Amino acid sequence: MGLSNIDIYTRANQATVNITSTVLKRGWFLEVMPSEASGSGFLIDPEGRILTNHHVIRGNAPQVEVTLSDKSRYKADVLAVDEANDLALLRIHADRDLPSLALGQSDNLQVGQKVLAIGNPFGLGGTVTSGIVSAVYRNTGQGGAYDRYIQTDAAINRGNSGGPLFDMQGNVIGINNA
Repeated sequence: MGLSNIDIYTRANQATVNITSTVLKRGWFLEVMPSEASGSGFLIDPEGRILTNHHVIRGNAPQVEVTLSDKSRYKADVLAVDEANDLALLRIHADRDLPSLALGQSDNLQVGQKVLAIGNPFGLGGTVTSGIVSAVYRNTGQGGAYDRYIQTDAAINRGNSGGPLFDMQGNVIGINNA
C-alpha cells in the first residue's frame, strides 16, 4: 500500500520551490537584454540545497531566485551543474531549517506503477498531477539522461521542469522534464 495523493502533496508541496533564472542575452541590434525563465525544484536537505534541471537555469552567469511555498524569496547560488544529465544543484541561505524530500530508488520501477508529479507550471504555484509509469529507460536517441527517461502520463507542463516525481510511498524517484 502507499500514501494518499493528499498526504504526499501536503508534505511535498512545502519542499517544492519555484525557480526564476535571469540571464543576459544580446538582442537583434546587439543590445544586452535580460531573459527570464522559470521552472521548479525541490529541497533535498534542511540546509537549503535544491535539485532542479540544468535547463531551468541554463545561461551565462545566471541570476537565480527561489520562491518557497510560503512566498519567501531567496537568491540562490549554483553549486554544480551536469549538462549531460540535465541536473543542477543550487543552495539558498535561509535563517531556519527548511522542509526537504527523501530521495528514493527508480531502479525497480515497473510499467503501470502509480506516480505523482509536483511543480509550478506557468509560475502558478504548487500543483499535483497523477499518472502511471508508461515506460522505463525510454531512449530518445539524444544521449545522456535522455536515454534513461521515466515516461509517465502524469501531466507535465511548462514550468514543471525540475520538480519532483514521486512513488506512492512519497519518495522522489525522478525529476520532471517538460
